[in-house]
Amino acid sequence: MIICKSRDEIMLMRQAGKIVTEVLLKIEENLKPGIQTLYLDRIAEEMIYRYKAVPAFKGYVGRISTKPYPASICVSINEEVVHGIPGKRKVAEGDLVSIDVGVKHRGFYGDAARSYKVGNVSSAAEKLYRAASDALNLSIEKCIAGNRLSDLSNAIESRAGMDSFSVVRVFVGHGIGKRMHEDPQILNYGLPGQGPVLKKGMVLAIEPMLNQGTGDVEILEDGWTVVTADRKLSCHFEDTVAITQDGPFILTRL
Repeated sequence: MIICKSRDEIMLMRQAGKIVTEVLLKIEENLKPGIQTLYLDRIAEEMIYRYKAVPAFKGYVGRISTKPYPASICVSINEEVVHGIPGKRKVAEGDLVSIDVGVKHRGFYGDAARSYKVGNVSSAAEKLYRAASDALNLSIEKCIAGNRLSDLSNAIESRAGMDSFSVVRVFVGHGIGKRMHEDPQILNYGLPGQGPVLKKGMVLAIEPMLNQGTGDVEILEDGWTVVTADRKLSCHFEDTVAITQDGPFILTRL
């Protein structure tokens, strides 16, 4: 069941979204060659608690793993698609790094991800980064009451196809609210004009995942980290967006 939120609930979600955005901006300030991914996690966790929020990912048990997620953010580098666990690994010049942040604040969740280019990246990484960023923005433009859910999906797949990139099919975007993952699932592929009609009050976490090579993925032995099957580059963006009478309201941007 898709839960539509009231205006007051959306404004509470906006508060959670602002916290997520501020954390991402702080991480961006500190993201440079030589920094340990665990240090980025500590920065994020301290900041989340300072805002009197709770890290949404820490301790989370999802459908892909029975192991509780051990960190407050996800840091996925190069061939890592999503759910990379922060640790001793150091970020290097030329890396393409995805940071995913989720918080719970006053009973509601906020969720967003950004990919960052560390120093001088390859032309392939630059092209993939631009395509994934465009895919998110194009799908958000489709967040209009009366459109169909698959219009978002088709926008993502179409932008990926423009540069012959593939989309990850086994992981999806999702509804969000009092739970991190609510209905509906938002595929990164599909024909337009299909699925539920978008209605005022729906709140969606849209997250295109584009791969340089195959769209197939594997999960590493840690039970969480998702990597491309061919170990080529991946890029991930995400925003939480509310459907309103005035169009899309992006809750995770300032």
